[in-house]
Parts: sequence; C-alpha cells; structure tokens
Amino acid sequence: MRILASRSPGEVRVALLDGDRLLEAWVERVGAPDGVGDLHRARVSAAAPAMAGAFVALGGGETGFLPEKEMGESRGRPPHEGQVLAVRVIRAAQGGKGPRVSARLSPDEEARAAAAEPGTAPRRLARGLDAALRLARAHPGAEVETDGAGLAARLRAALGPDRVSLRTAPAFEDDLEAEFEALAGPVAPLPGGGRVLVQPTAALTAIDVDAGSVAGARDRQAQARFNAAAVAEAARQIRLRNLAGPLLLDLAGLSRRERERLAAPLAAALSPDPLTQLLGLGPLGLFEMQRRRVHPPLHEVFGWPPSPLTHGLAALRRAAREAAAVPGRPLALRAAPTVVAALEGATDAMREMAEAAGRPLQLRADPALSPGSEVLEENRNGR
Repeated sequence: MRILASRSPGEVRVALLDGDRLLEAWVERVGAPDGVGDLHRARVSAAAPAMAGAFVALGGGETGFLPEKEMGESRGRPPHEGQVLAVRVIRAAQGGKGPRVSARLSPDEEARAAAAEPGTAPRRLARGLDAALRLARAHPGAEVETDGAGLAARLRAALGPDRVSLRTAPAFEDDLEAEFEALAGPVAPLPGGGRVLVQPTAALTAIDVDAGSVAGARDRQAQARFNAAAVAEAARQIRLRNLAGPLLLDLAGLSRRERERLAAPLAAALSPDPLTQLLGLGPLGLFEMQRRRVHPPLHEVFGWPPSPLTHGLAALRRAAREAAAVPGRPLALRAAPTVVAALEGATDAMREMAEAAGRPLQLRADPALSPGSEVLEENRNGR
C-alpha cells in the first residue's frame, strides 16, 4: 500500500494505491474543508422532536443536526433552545443538507472542549483529520509520499519522520493524473471494451453498464468475463467516487437468473468497503445498494458537470508545474469569464500560486473560451 498526496494551489489530492491500482481518491479544497471530525462548541437553535433531534448552531455560521441517538449523556432528555454543548461533526454537509453532529465525545475531545476559552457563542474548537492523515492511520503499514513541503512537515509531525517522503517531482504521474481527471466525469472504461456510466441524481445514483461490442457476441465465456469485470469496476467506482445514499446497478443484456449469479461476485467486490451494503436484486432486475454518508461524494466536490472553480484549480495546477519547470517565467491564464471569476474569489489559491511562481499569475477573461478550455501563456510586457 502507498499513499500519495499531491499539493497544488487551493487543493490537496490524495490517492491510496495497492501497487499501481487506485483504491481511494480524495480531493480536498483548502478553502472549504468538509468539516468531518471537527470539534465545535454548539448552541441549540431549535428542538425538532418530530425529527428525533435538534438543530444546533456551529462555528462559522453553519447549522447542524443532532440526532437523539447522538446526544451523549443527555440522551433521553430533549435539548432546550439556547443550550450550549460540545459536538463533533460525523457527516459532512452534502446533498443539500447540513452537517450531522454527535455529542458522544471521546475523553480526549471532552478534555479539549473543557479547556477551550469559556463562552456561549458557537465556535470551532479543533479541526478533524484530513484525508492523508486519515488514510495513514487506517493503513499503518503504508508509506506516505507528498510533493508539498508544508504538508510533509505536518504529516511527519503526526506520523514520524521515517514514514513520510517529500518528492521533488509531482506526486502524481501522468496515468494517476488521468484517473483523477476521469473521476470528474460519468464514464469509466472497461478493459476490452464497454464502460461503466455513473449518473448521480438528487435521490440516488444510477450506475449503468454499457457492454459495447460484447453485447452482440455469441461467446458466452466472453460475456461472463465482461460481466465479472463490470461488477468489479462498478464496486471500485463506488468507492473511488465516494458515492453515498441509495445506489442502483444495471448490468446490460442479462436474464434475471444470470444477474442473480453475479450477486456473490458483487458482494465480494464490495466487501473491502465497510460503508457499502448490498441489499439484493430488485424487482426491476437492478442491484440495490446503500452506502453510508460521511464525506461528500466527489461529484459534489467537483460539481456536476465540473464547476468553474474545478476547471480553474486544474489550470492553476498546470501553471504551478510550468512555473517549477521554468522558474521566473511570467505566466498568464486565459479562461472563460466564469473561471476567472471563480479564481478571483479563491484568494488563498491565487496567493499560493503567486508564492510558487515568485510572482502573481495574470488572469485574462476570454468570452470565446468555455470552461475546460483554459490557455496558459506567457505574460509578455506585463499585460
């Protein structure tokens, strides 16, 4: 197992690999962490007995939901408006809903909350673990490699100096870059032809298998091999994309009995992921699954389709590599107005880019370009 953490302006991308096979992919926006694991001093803003819980005001202006089963020592006694208590975020805001929190704290968390400056105003007391540190603690035998000096120093302080390596070259090679880029879209190709299509909606995520040329083949063994590969890749994409909530999988061109035979291989492919439960084959011939919500799915991080900020940060990543390859070269980024506006709002990312390049990156809005068509060019004469 290896953990690679790639630092670029405004973003950290983390990969868990078994050899060269990507098992988990995480993308964290530096200016907007998902908040899971954060410790807050919260104030009850409204009891919600009909929903079996209460709404609480958190530090930073967010409103979280505290279920009755997560009320800790006060469980069984409904909270009252204005009550102040310490909580930990156990599920990030996602799917249009705010974060979910718990008052069931560890002794260490209780001690940190007790040591905080007194007050009743909602306040974040501590940050939760980021993806690199979560993976490193979940896989204690995995070496950690990163191309970010600050990130390396922080990881070494937590994990020890011998486990963390600082790369001078980018942490992600071209093939891994391509895999992460593909995760922002709906298509995952299958070896030998065909593809898996992932389509998130507000209610559920539909996963469809397109057999391509295999669909018309008379070779039953070829079809069996294809379906075995499709089931394994569908399970892998669920984990890679951090999909959550109800999931439906449609396998192409199979009778119900043939689909039933694939239940065991699908369960085996899903088994390394503790968040996913296979519910069975439904009346429409679709495999039904449920995956517990914790961190936001990648399509919410990227946007669906990818947001102007996603395109902008990808362009900054290329610009940072160009600046490292040719130090001192003045650069400009020409992009769609929406991408330029998104980057202008991402002040931390632009500041990181300026520090990496030794000078600010010039942004140029070009209405003729669409998001995803950004052009990196030399900034001649400072214009």
